[in-house]
Amino acid sequence: MKKKGKLLVISGPSGAGKSTVVFKAIEGRDDICFSTSATTRSPRPGEVDGREYFFVSFERFLEMVANDELLEHAEYVANCYGTPRAYVEQRLAEGMNVVLDIEVQGARQVRRQMPEAVLIFIAPPSLEELEKRLRGRGTDTESAIEGRLIRARQEYQEADFYDYLIVNDDLEKAANQLNAIIEAEHCRFADWSDFLKAN
Repeated sequence: MKKKGKLLVISGPSGAGKSTVVFKAIEGRDDICFSTSATTRSPRPGEVDGREYFFVSFERFLEMVANDELLEHAEYVANCYGTPRAYVEQRLAEGMNVVLDIEVQGARQVRRQMPEAVLIFIAPPSLEELEKRLRGRGTDTESAIEGRLIRARQEYQEADFYDYLIVNDDLEKAANQLNAIIEAEHCRFADWSDFLKAN
């Protein structure tokens, strides 16, 4: 019996290791994919429309917002980004689990649009550890690090509507927890009620 996929919304502060946890969790799995976002920014060299992003004009993006074609959308550095509903629904119907890596505000929009989405917040073991990781990257200015730490505290206060919290203090453990959440979500009774009726 072909089961519909789950929409997995992953959030957490910059430096929490979200991408690392997700990539570790999906190693060897062929039932998970990342959602492809629509954006108004121009393609960078080597980027392909429909692979890295769906590249659209600003007018087309506004049209998508007006027509409720996006699960969530936001503006970032003068460009617009959003998650096309049709793409996500198609992949879910194919049985794929679709991962969305978005901020708390976007997750709130998705919760309104698709209440069945599974919301997972990934946090570092502490804000001290987060600061250490951000400094260890060597890519941010002092003011950028301060800004990220302030934003992390805000996200902690806003994240009370998530379904799960994973504390990324050990990569292997965090990835196993993410896989366990996915497996548990696929065992929800509501998804299997037809199975019992058929037997």
